[in-house]
Amino acid sequence: MNTVAVIPARMGASRFPDKPMALLLDMPMIGHCYHRTCIALGASNVYVATCDQVISDYIESIGGQVVMTSPLHDRASTRTAEAIEIIENAGQRKIDIAVMVQGDEPIVSPDVIKSTLPHFLDKAVQIVNIMSEIVQKDIFYDRNNVKVVFDQQHNALYFSREPIPSPWKGWEQLPRYMQTGIIAFRRDALIHFNNTPETGLEKYESVDMNRILETGGSIRMVATSDFTLGVDTKEELELAEKFLRTDMFVQRYI
Repeated sequence: MNTVAVIPARMGASRFPDKPMALLLDMPMIGHCYHRTCIALGASNVYVATCDQVISDYIESIGGQVVMTSPLHDRASTRTAEAIEIIENAGQRKIDIAVMVQGDEPIVSPDVIKSTLPHFLDKAVQIVNIMSEIVQKDIFYDRNNVKVVFDQQHNALYFSREPIPSPWKGWEQLPRYMQTGIIAFRRDALIHFNNTPETGLEKYESVDMNRILETGGSIRMVATSDFTLGVDTKEELELAEKFLRTDMFVQRYI
């Protein structure tokens, strides 16, 4: 399978403006995402998709590949889809699998990125999304964190910013999982997603993967035991830096 990784990033995020260039260990957050994705899949297979010149200039300064995309995207997945079409139309390569690594996942393990790929040996699998178990109550209730419930085959049933399953009988015994920004797509599934209008539940929850579920698609959820963190606040930025100070992968790119 011809696999590429796309890291969508923009400076105008509503919850934390300019966060791709926020410093972690004196390196912009997007740099950590880029280097860790390169460790996973190789630098020749990694592209940063952005509409912001400052991000493009930085990635090119460290030797990375950049795809300039529309500034109109509100969803990381649609930016990724546009990048895939630009790459293919430029004649660079025909893509089978696109692994989206969101630009606010600076501590993601390269092994977690790679772990999405074996699931595509099952021809029924179109999309793979990494999830992590929620062990803290405040994380479960935090609306910055997208929770997911899934069926017995580990296919997603629903994504919500509310705590699901409902904790009305107590939260301790619940299967509590959080979606991460690591999502791998078969190429045609991603393009189909991009050509499908936004859906109601996607808008209400501000979760793009609900578009897939609401239009009859399926998403295979894959659990990781690794600590994951999507940075949405200054406090989470500090937590990410604390993690990276002792992280084994940092020495492979700094």
